[in-house]
Amino acid sequence: MSVIDEIKARVDIVDLVSETVQLRRSGKNYTGFCPFHPNTRTPSFAVFPDSGTWRCFGQCNEGGDIFKYVMKKEGWDFPEALHYLAERAGVQLTPPTQQQQEAAEEHDHLRALLEEAATFYHHQLMNTPGGKIALDYLLQKRGLQAETLESFALGYAPHSWDAILQYLRSRSHSEQELLDAGLVGQRDEGGVYDRFRHRIMFPIRDERGRMAGFGARILNPDDVPKFLNSPQTAVFDKGRLLYGLDHARRAIRSLDQVVIVEGYLDVIALHQAGYANAVSPMGTALTEHQLNLLKRFSKRIVLALDPDAAGNAATLRGLQIARQTMEREQDPVFDARGLLGYEARLQADIRVTVLPEGLDPDEVVNRDPKEWERIVAEARPVVIHVMETLASGRDLDDPKIKSEIASQVLPLIEDIPNPVERDTYRQRLARLLRVDERALLGSAPGGARSRPKPRGEQRRQPSGSSTAAPEAESHSRTVSSSYLLEAHCLGVLLRRPGLLYQVDRLLLQEGLPRLIPNDFQHADHQSILRLFQDSIDQDMTEPLDFVFNNLSLPMMDIADSMLERTEKFDPSDDRVLDDLMRGLLDLRKRNLHQEIDYQRYLLQEAQEGADRQQNSLLETSQYLETMVQLTEMKRRLDQAISQYTGHSTVTRAAKSAA
Repeated sequence: MSVIDEIKARVDIVDLVSETVQLRRSGKNYTGFCPFHPNTRTPSFAVFPDSGTWRCFGQCNEGGDIFKYVMKKEGWDFPEALHYLAERAGVQLTPPTQQQQEAAEEHDHLRALLEEAATFYHHQLMNTPGGKIALDYLLQKRGLQAETLESFALGYAPHSWDAILQYLRSRSHSEQELLDAGLVGQRDEGGVYDRFRHRIMFPIRDERGRMAGFGARILNPDDVPKFLNSPQTAVFDKGRLLYGLDHARRAIRSLDQVVIVEGYLDVIALHQAGYANAVSPMGTALTEHQLNLLKRFSKRIVLALDPDAAGNAATLRGLQIARQTMEREQDPVFDARGLLGYEARLQADIRVTVLPEGLDPDEVVNRDPKEWERIVAEARPVVIHVMETLASGRDLDDPKIKSEIASQVLPLIEDIPNPVERDTYRQRLARLLRVDERALLGSAPGGARSRPKPRGEQRRQPSGSSTAAPEAESHSRTVSSSYLLEAHCLGVLLRRPGLLYQVDRLLLQEGLPRLIPNDFQHADHQSILRLFQDSIDQDMTEPLDFVFNNLSLPMMDIADSMLERTEKFDPSDDRVLDDLMRGLLDLRKRNLHQEIDYQRYLLQEAQEGADRQQNSLLETSQYLETMVQLTEMKRRLDQAISQYTGHSTVTRAAKSAA
């Protein structure tokens, strides 16, 4: 039995879900209100103890096993959910190598040291005369509340060269440890000194809430730089961190949107005002790693720029802001072409909004929270933002200005991979400049036939699957037939990737939706299918090589076992497609039966409630209508399955593997 199976055997899904959802028994299953979307009338959430799975039949329309539940509830990826559930179940994960163990211990030690420093700085802010200046500034000038200071654990670094040094020395920490944590600097003549002095301290944590370093803001306007971050350490890498993400991830997932602002205080003020989906890249240009991190929570990203960063001058300078070194370490870079590249690779929706002249986000939200809502709601796609910014306040009757704007915007439009979006933006640019669209087609780079870069440069990268790391699947596992059937279908697809196109086409011909991860109930299979679909959407490497190049070692073991299951299975057999279709349709039918059973329960509840005048006849009729739709879907599935009758090698192979 693998560790995943052992965890599933030890963690009862009903007990797990009952910690946050009030469940009611309905036959052998349980129902309740979905914890992932607002609903207080109809219990659309069901738990199935026999299969160890759950499903929301309402707005979410998602389901899965205990791993998927924890991932969705906490906003974690698979490894985080795996470690949490393993600890809960008392299951030992695969022992790390000695090198990994030593690195993990070093990182844990550094984080513990940084936690001690955060506690020291917070005490200095809240309880010392020296910290009163910083405390007054935060409470009175920046409008923060005491509860907010506690929540974000803000602090104050004393006006001293050795305050943190002496404190941590007294707690038996060496100078080398403080250097490794980035808390002190090295003197040229020998010895060390406090890196942060007379500054407001912002503890910086990773998305899991673990300490990584500090950001520090000046109190004396004559000090430089204005913002100072921890140096690069074993646990602090600015390009891999986003300030406030540990507080924001649930709100980002709930709202399906993240707003990126520039400063620490902007993030804090927005959270205090109830806009808890804000994060900050800490004064650096956005990296693809940061956007990949955000994509795990939402693909809808709004970049809130100040007018200087998004204005005409910056845009005309090659659509990129010049970096300034006088007042801060780095200014955020607004690179329109780069953002479009991110959109294409990440399959995200990146928009830009501009703040009122002279105001930061915290000033906007403190003045009028509704104004902040409006600003974010009016965020525009990157290309539209660029074209309207370039055109603002200029004489659009001047042919040379029209040509100048077109020459800068058209290359951006041509970089967009989606042809419908390209045509839409060209039409909008033509209307803005009041020219015939054919003139823009003729002036596009490469003429009317111009198209984006080669597909391999545009296709999206694996969407987090490289980090999904469940433990190796054992041949001795005793699992449900649905798990084995899912694994076998994936193994067949891995051996013959081109079948995915044929599967999707056949499903559409039967009036059924394409294959999606939610057709599988188990989180590890959902993760592999997502990565497999990514492999089909690129043409730089063979799909199977792409999959294995982007899998962690434990996940490779599961993919290997899928291939082993199909080792004696001839992928060139003409019956493969029929067998694969039969297996996938069987999986869909099992999921549909769950949904039908649940809707029957809802209908029965509604009818009983109507008898007691607790429910309206309208609700009962709605459930009846849903049952009719599900019955029609079942008819289509049965009709499709009937076309793939006979002895299914997929189904037979899955059963023999059990």
